[in-house]
Amino acid sequence: MISNAIARSIYDSRGRPTIEVDIITTNAIGRGMAPAGASTGAFEAVELRDEDGLGVQTAIGGFNAEVRPLLIGLDCREQELIDKKLCVLDQTGNKSRLGGNTLIASSLAVINAAAAASNQTLWRYLAQSEDLLMPLPEIQIIGGGAHANNRINLQDIMAIPVGAPDWTTALDWCARVYRSVGKIMDAENRIQGVADEGGFWPDVSCNEDTFSILTRGIEGAGLKPGEQVAISIDVAANQFYHNGNYLIGSEKECLNSQQWVERLLDWTNRFPILMVEDPCAETDIAGYSTFCEKFRDRGLVIGDDLVVTQADMIEKANDQGAISGALIKPNQVGTVTEAREALMKCRSLDLVTVLSARSGETEDPSVMDLSVGLATDMVKVGSITRGERTAKWNQGIRIAESLTRRGELVAATRFPWGKGLTDTSV
Repeated sequence: MISNAIARSIYDSRGRPTIEVDIITTNAIGRGMAPAGASTGAFEAVELRDEDGLGVQTAIGGFNAEVRPLLIGLDCREQELIDKKLCVLDQTGNKSRLGGNTLIASSLAVINAAAAASNQTLWRYLAQSEDLLMPLPEIQIIGGGAHANNRINLQDIMAIPVGAPDWTTALDWCARVYRSVGKIMDAENRIQGVADEGGFWPDVSCNEDTFSILTRGIEGAGLKPGEQVAISIDVAANQFYHNGNYLIGSEKECLNSQQWVERLLDWTNRFPILMVEDPCAETDIAGYSTFCEKFRDRGLVIGDDLVVTQADMIEKANDQGAISGALIKPNQVGTVTEAREALMKCRSLDLVTVLSARSGETEDPSVMDLSVGLATDMVKVGSITRGERTAKWNQGIRIAESLTRRGELVAATRFPWGKGLTDTSV
């Protein structure tokens, strides 16, 4: 039974306050920390912040007055029941009264307390098995968009080790690519700093330059672009979509939806890009569907702002032919149970699932445990540098060595680029 619950203000990776919750039972303590995004969908759970737009004392006040009394006396193993009670207590669809940050910190603390009370790691508590596969990692190499002061429009330029056989190899390849890209950018005086998620902040003339640099970086690491390591991009198109057009700042262009889709397809034809997240704005369903129709046979089209980890929005996007996969961000919807429902909806529709962290993160590694324990296809937590990122990747190393299959990755046949291969995962 939960005997006490404590909320406090801590700092995230951008130096901004966030809320942390401890759930205390008779024999265990569970902790949850709320991450925060820089680019957000219109329908995701709303954070509760103070009048200065940063502090979380108002959220903590609401926790102490309403959430804490609700939680005390409940069985921490009753995750679904507790999460439902939290949602009913909030009384809003977007978690705006108590705050999505309050609810996700509380929900994560509850599930971590339940795992600790059962003397299990979180991933094992969720899966009740060690015969598990590791998710394919997606690792940021270059950052842009809202994560790097919009030096380029695209938000994340990432490496996906599509040819790696196991978790250790996958991380090794991506780390080698990161260092190789760093050498190239340093030699060409292209590094302006570090983006929010640990990738390089680039000094380039256009978005396309980053694909060229990353492709060269893959080759410089002694790897084959598109076969061993491919490129994934998070467009975060909401950020530069205005009045029905895409405003490409670095190129000084204004493109309509059709022109923008053609630009994306041109990039995927000329560079080893096998995965595109949020290719179009959340209101540009026609653009989304057109791009997905033309790209899904060879690559993934992932919805994020379009679906915001909500099962009904995922189903709608799938019915519209707009996506072949979805990001699952627990704080985007507010509770672990709702995130799990979104994941199950993806699974019922045969959509690829990507468990994702946020740009404003903490040292909490729970996202990796959730990814493995809930058996998502991929995981995305940022770059291979910065402590709040390596906390997750290193947790993956610990988990992988505990599994029966010793870190074997989700089979390539799960993804469009591996459909012609033999499935060796069973």
